[in-house]
Amino acid sequence: MYAQRTLQGAFFLLLAAVVCLLDACATKPPAISQDRIAAILSSPDRTGPDRINDLRRKPDQMLAFIGVRPGMVALDVSAAGGYTTELLARAIGPTGVVYGQMPQRDPNRVAPAPAAPEGMSGGAAPAPNPPPVAGAPAGPRPSAVALAERNARLKDANALAAPIMAVPQRFEDPVPSAVANGGLDLVTLMFNYHDLGFMGVDRAQMNRAIFRALKPGGVFVIADHAGRPGTGISESGTLHRVEESFLRSEVESAGFRLVAEGQFLRNPNDPRDKNTPEPLQPKDEFVLKFVRP
Repeated sequence: MYAQRTLQGAFFLLLAAVVCLLDACATKPPAISQDRIAAILSSPDRTGPDRINDLRRKPDQMLAFIGVRPGMVALDVSAAGGYTTELLARAIGPTGVVYGQMPQRDPNRVAPAPAAPEGMSGGAAPAPNPPPVAGAPAGPRPSAVALAERNARLKDANALAAPIMAVPQRFEDPVPSAVANGGLDLVTLMFNYHDLGFMGVDRAQMNRAIFRALKPGGVFVIADHAGRPGTGISESGTLHRVEESFLRSEVESAGFRLVAEGQFLRNPNDPRDKNTPEPLQPKDEFVLKFVRP
């Protein structure tokens, strides 16, 4: 009997050691350092318009707030031209992957107006548009084209960046099938949640899809232009704003838990009654970090 108990004890000790070893192997790498973030932002191959956007978007603080780690699998929802998508790719590095989602453009539908000219709300000059190309269609480039160009430029520069993969899918189904069930570490949605209101997107369905796609402990970071109390998402198509508590309630209804609030884009002096504040000043913008429990 004593020998049996001794063997059982040894077995459980061995099992505990194996579990500890597996946990050690599964330890996540630390978030990138401020020095690494600074090196990313000063990369000589970054574009002029992106550097202008930096003045408003404060990417040094945003990347630190997100807690980007090397090797992540990330999805940038509503990637548009890919400003955030590229920053994530550089921060995550070649051992990870970054997906950029944007619905395919309907040629029969007028594109929604931008939330605000990039850089303007911070008092800087707007980012210049690229020069027109003879024979090219009018209007901005499709998101998939912009993302492909960013991916090619990163490769040409031998940047230590994750590959960028375009995801031309509806907002209600924003996650590629390969990672749709617990395959993502990170999802971002930068300054466009409000647009989903006047675009008629089923936001509850979208949030549930993102929740399913994230691993337990996975992070969903949303930044947007703050609306006044009681306005919900009703001013999404006019002032291009959304009430922070309204957005938080919608996201938490999908099962997410709020874990952090970024204060680095706040401006309490913004009256929040116009798209671009008067007098010209930075917009009051919130940044929320949710986690899938």
